[in-house]
Amino acid sequence: MLSTKLFETAGFHRKQCPMCKSYFWTLRQDQVYCGDQPCVPYGFIGNSPVRVPVESIRDLRERFLSFFEKRGHARIKRYPVVARWREDVFLVGASIYDFQPWVTSGAVPPPANPLTISQPSIRLTDVDKVGRSGRHLTGFEMMAHHAFNYPDKHIYWISETTEYAYEFFTKELGIPEDEITFKESVWEGGGNAGESFEVLVRGLEVATLVFMHYEVKDGKYVELPLKIVDTGYGLERIYWMAKGSPTVYDAVFGPFLSAARKKLGVPEPPAHILGKASVYFGQMDPEVIGLAKAYDLVAEKIGIDPREFREIMRPQEALYVLADHSRTVSWMIADGVIPSNTGAGYLARLLIRRALKSLWIAGIETSLVDLFDLHLGFLRDDYPEVWQSRDIILELIDLEEKKYKDVIKSAPAAVRRALEKAGGKSLKAEQLVELYDSYGIPPEVAQEVARKLGAEAEVPDDFYSRLAARHQARRAEQEAAGKLPLGLSKVADLPKTRELFYEDPYRRSATSKVLRVIDGKYVVLDATVFYPEGGGQPADRGVIKHSGGEAKVVDVQRLGGVIVHVIEGPPPKEGEEVYGEIDWDRRISLMRMHTGTHVLIQSIRRVLGPHIWQAGAQKDIPFSRLDVTHYKMPTEEEVAKIERLANEIVMRDLPVRPIVMPRNEAESKFGFIIYQGGVVPAREIRILRIGPEDDPYDVQACGGTHLSSTGQIGLIKIVRVERIADGVVRFIFTTGRHAVEYVQRIEGDLASTAKALGVGRDDVAQQLGKALEKWAEIERKYKRLLAEYATLQAKSLKAESLPKADLAVLELDDADLARSIAAIATEQNPRLILAVRSGRKLELYSGSQVDLGPIAAELRKRGFRGGGSKTYAGGVFEGTAADILKALREALS
Repeated sequence: MLSTKLFETAGFHRKQCPMCKSYFWTLRQDQVYCGDQPCVPYGFIGNSPVRVPVESIRDLRERFLSFFEKRGHARIKRYPVVARWREDVFLVGASIYDFQPWVTSGAVPPPANPLTISQPSIRLTDVDKVGRSGRHLTGFEMMAHHAFNYPDKHIYWISETTEYAYEFFTKELGIPEDEITFKESVWEGGGNAGESFEVLVRGLEVATLVFMHYEVKDGKYVELPLKIVDTGYGLERIYWMAKGSPTVYDAVFGPFLSAARKKLGVPEPPAHILGKASVYFGQMDPEVIGLAKAYDLVAEKIGIDPREFREIMRPQEALYVLADHSRTVSWMIADGVIPSNTGAGYLARLLIRRALKSLWIAGIETSLVDLFDLHLGFLRDDYPEVWQSRDIILELIDLEEKKYKDVIKSAPAAVRRALEKAGGKSLKAEQLVELYDSYGIPPEVAQEVARKLGAEAEVPDDFYSRLAARHQARRAEQEAAGKLPLGLSKVADLPKTRELFYEDPYRRSATSKVLRVIDGKYVVLDATVFYPEGGGQPADRGVIKHSGGEAKVVDVQRLGGVIVHVIEGPPPKEGEEVYGEIDWDRRISLMRMHTGTHVLIQSIRRVLGPHIWQAGAQKDIPFSRLDVTHYKMPTEEEVAKIERLANEIVMRDLPVRPIVMPRNEAESKFGFIIYQGGVVPAREIRILRIGPEDDPYDVQACGGTHLSSTGQIGLIKIVRVERIADGVVRFIFTTGRHAVEYVQRIEGDLASTAKALGVGRDDVAQQLGKALEKWAEIERKYKRLLAEYATLQAKSLKAESLPKADLAVLELDDADLARSIAAIATEQNPRLILAVRSGRKLELYSGSQVDLGPIAAELRKRGFRGGGSKTYAGGVFEGTAADILKALREALS
C-alpha cells in the first residue's frame, strides 16, 4: 500500500474499485469507482473542472515549468526525440528516457537535481487508435519533475511528489480538491520499475507519479542504488481537460484543424456527436471488441445510424491522424531522421503512409506537402527548430508521397502474387505485414485489391502497432569481445591495460611485461602501443619480440579494460619483458583515414544539410567508407563542393585535440551531435575536437587514434558515391599517400586514353565526345543493317512441318542477329520454332501458337540441359548437329 502525509492530513479515503479491482485514494466518501477509463465515463467534455483560465498549450507548459522552478527545480532544455545516447531504443518515449541508463544506474550524475522538463516524446504502441479514440497520440509532450535520491543525498520521495501534484492541479489550475483521485499502480519501462500513483480527474489520467527503485533484469526486479522520482504530466491531456473539447485533437490542434477543414472543404462535425463519441470510445477497448463492432455500439449509444456515423467520422479521423502524425514526423525529421525501410526511418515512413492511407480512405484528394506546410506554420512558435527544418521536411514529404503513389500503382500485381502464393482465397495478417514490409502496401489497399480479385484480406485493428513494435527496438550490436573465443573470466583478475596509443598516438614501439598467455595465441601485456579494433578503425598489426623469437600480431581486441593481442608464431613467456612494434605505415595511414572521416562527415553536413547523420563507417586502406543518412544521390556539383571544403580544412591545418570529460558535461557543452559515430557506453567520454575551442569545425565522441592537426591528413579524395540502401548514401574515399597514388593512377589512365586518341590530356574530353558521336552513328547504321539482314535471313529460312510445330534450324554465333531473325520469323509464322545452335549452346524461339514449356521438357529427356518460358528456351545440348535435329524432330512428333 502506498500512503503519504497528504492522504493522512487531508482526509483521503483508500478504496477498491469494484470493476478493475485497483486501490485508489479520494476525498469523496461516496466515490465508488477509481475514476479511470473504462470504469467511469469522461466528465470534463463540455464541462472543464479547470477553474483557472489557460490561454494556450504554451501557457500551460510555462505554468508547469514555472511552478516547479519556484519550488527549487532547475528547468532544463528538452532533449531530441531521437535517443542517440541509448543502445536499446530509437525514440524517446518519456522524459525518463533522457536519463537512462547512465543517470538511473548511478554511473553519471543528473544535469540538475531536482529538475523539471517538458520533453517531446513518441510512442507508437497505440498508433492504430490515433484518430479514432479521441485521446491517443503518437507524439506528445511529457511535462515532468525528477529527483534522484542517492544513499548519501536525499532530495524528496513519495510524500513530497504527491503534494506537488495535488498542489499543481488544485492551486495552479484551480481544480476542486475532491476531483483528484490517486490510483495505486506499478510502472515499468526502459529497464526500470517502481510503484506509482496515476492521477485521475473525471475519467482522464492526467499524470503518473512513479517511485522508481528497481532495475528489470531477466524479468526480475533488482534494487537500484538510487531512488528516483519519475513523473509524467501529459501536456496535451491536461490542456484537453482545460478546454473541455470533444477530443484531444480539437484541443491541441484546433487552429490547424480549422484551417485544414476550410482548405479541404470538410465540414466540422456536430459537437454533440463528437463529444459523445469520445466518451463512449473512451470506455471501450477496441482490442477486445474489435473496431468495427465499436463503431456500431457507439452509433447505437448516440442514437444514429452506423453508416451515417461512419460518414461523419471518417474525414474527421483522417484529419486527426494527419494532425498528430505530421507533428510527430516533423519532430523526427528535424532531429535527423530520414524516412526509410530501417530503424527510426521505418517508423517515420510508417506514420507518413498511415496519414496518406487515412486521407485515401476518407476520399480526401490533396497534396500532403501542402497540409504539412500548413501545420508547420502553427508549430513555428512552440518548436522553432522544426520550423528551421521546414525545407527538408517538405522535400522529404514530397518524395515520400511520390513513392507512395508508385506503391499504389504496384499494389494489384503484388497482391495478386501474394494471393496465388496463399492459395488464392484470402490473405492473413502475416501476409499483409509481408506486403507492407516488402512493397509498402497498406493493408486497407491490399484488402480492396483482394476484394476486386474475388478474395478477402483480414486486417487486424492493431496492424500498424504490430509493425511499430517490430521496429522500435534497436538491434544489439555485436561487441568486439564476440570476436574472441574468450570469456571475460579469462582476464577478469588482470589490471586495466595501460593504453600507450592514447598517451602518444605517434609512438611506434614499447617494452612491456607479459601478464598472461592464453592457449599459446592470446597475449595480455601490462601496457601496449597496439590499438584494439573499435569505432570503425581496424586493429593495429605488428610484432612482439621476446626471448623465444618473434610473433606476429594479427589482431587486437578489447575485453573490458584488458587488451588482448592475437598472435601467430612462438608465444612469449608470462612475466618476461617483450618489445612490441606496430606496423607504422599502416597505423599512420589509418590515423589519416580516421581524422579524415571526421573532416568529411562535417563537410557533408555543411553542404547537404544538418539532417545528415553517420550511418556507418569503416576506416581502412587504401580506401575507407563513410555511410550517411540522405534521401537522394548527391549531384556531381555537391560532391565536388564537399571535397573542396574537406581539403580546405586540411590546408587550414586545424588542431585536432582529444578531450576526456564527463558525459553530462560533454552533452551540455556540445549537444547530442557528439554521438554522430554512435553510442559511447561510458560515464566519461573521449571527445575529439577539430578546430579551435571557441569555434570547432567538428566535435564527436571517438575512441580512435588521430593526428594532431588536419594538415597531416594530406589530400582527401572522394573516389565514389553510391546509394547502398533506402535513405543511406555511401562515400568511398581515400587520404594521404593512398589518395596521391589513386590520383596518379587516374592520371595514368588519362594519359593512356589521350595516347590512344592521339591528342593531349587536356583535349581528351573533347576528342572522346567526338569519338562517341561517331560510335553512336556507327551503332545506328549497324542496327539498320542488322534489321535488313535479319529480314533477308528470316525469309530464306526453310522450315520442316512436324505435328506439333514447324521447325527451322540455324547455326549462328551472333546473339543479337539470332534474336532479330527469330522475332521476324516467328511473327510471320506463329507455328514456327527456330532452333539456333552455336557450339554446345542451343536456343529455341517460338511463335504465339507454340508453347515451348512442354517441348523443352521433352528435350531434357534427350540430353538438353536448360529451361525458359513459353516463347524462349536456352541451354546446353551435348552432341552433333545431327543429334540435335533428331532430338527436336522426336520432341515435335
